Amino acid sequence: MKIYSSLSLVCVGTFLLVSCGGGSESVDSAPVSTTTSTIASSSSTTTIPVAGSVMPLTGLPMADGVLAMRPALVVKVDNHPGARPQSGLNQADIVYEENVEAWTRFALVFHSQGSDPVGPIRSARTQDIDLLSSLNGVLFVWSGGNAGVTAAVKNANFVSMSPRAAGKGSGFFRSDDKKAPHNLYTNTSDIWTIGAGRGGTPPPQFSYSTDPSSSSGVDVVGVKLRMDGSMKASWEWDADKRAFARRHDDKLHLDSNGEQVTTENLLILTVEYKISAANKKSPEAQTTGTGVAWVLQQGKITQGTWTRADKMDPWTLTDETGEPILLTPGRTFVELIRKGQGVVVPAGESLSATAWP
Repeated sequence: MKIYSSLSLVCVGTFLLVSCGGGSESVDSAPVSTTTSTIASSSSTTTIPVAGSVMPLTGLPMADGVLAMRPALVVKVDNHPGARPQSGLNQADIVYEENVEAWTRFALVFHSQGSDPVGPIRSARTQDIDLLSSLNGVLFVWSGGNAGVTAAVKNANFVSMSPRAAGKGSGFFRSDDKKAPHNLYTNTSDIWTIGAGRGGTPPPQFSYSTDPSSSSGVDVVGVKLRMDGSMKASWEWDADKRAFARRHDDKLHLDSNGEQVTTENLLILTVEYKISAANKKSPEAQTTGTGVAWVLQQGKITQGTWTRADKMDPWTLTDETGEPILLTPGRTFVELIRKGQGVVVPAGESLSATAWP
């Protein structure tokens, strides 16, 4: 594994930011650049075409060879009702949704593009270590954690970008359109700037098709999920957008731009949840080993298996015959569910008529 050499990073602390959830957590510090009552996401890149190459986390053509070498940037984002609408869900290359003590939490993985701003940012969990280590030294944006979580992050192959660790120029701020603790944001452009020279280029996490039109599987309407706490979400194929679109309960899940959250690839991975050593109330997804996988793309579903022998390995997806499942080039949303937390809505049925799991 190659991690680029470190550069010095100035750390200052002038503003108290208290994270919550997952037990007693540390108080973190950060400078505040501004407050805002309106949150909207945006991103920008330069263009240096690289013929024949693709971006590692989307499988899409590489438009910028310089940006393709930068590290992935992961942001832990809140999914409490008070945190919605969030910023960055439609800009991340990969989104993981994980069970926590109540509701769920997202890990947004940015690489090919960014989001200014992104958030609301919340605390980490020990399950993030195994989940994200294969990205090869991510810039990890989080709001803090209890002592056990903080030690786990410190010992991981992450570049910590909590407000305290990131320090001056990291762009953290509290918005005034939400209540704390659901209102902490930063900008991916600021994090990439202060993290320059740190972390490593991410390897592909999934395998992508070179001919997406050949996607196999069975026609499907979508899926419905009932995860921990009170989190109910559904995904429905939108033929016009050529993507699966997300709802919370029966309401559209909109981002801060007023756009419905969508994804080209939807992975429903059944994992075991154990108890975190950092907090007996905190579930810990076991993302190494093997389990059931539902792969939804292009209006179809393929049922199979996920396999990941080690936390440094990418995901291997195989169908019921043992053949590799190749994803459609584009964004990927991964739902890490417990057994029994998901139900498929087959073709010919409707979301509304299908009972929640």
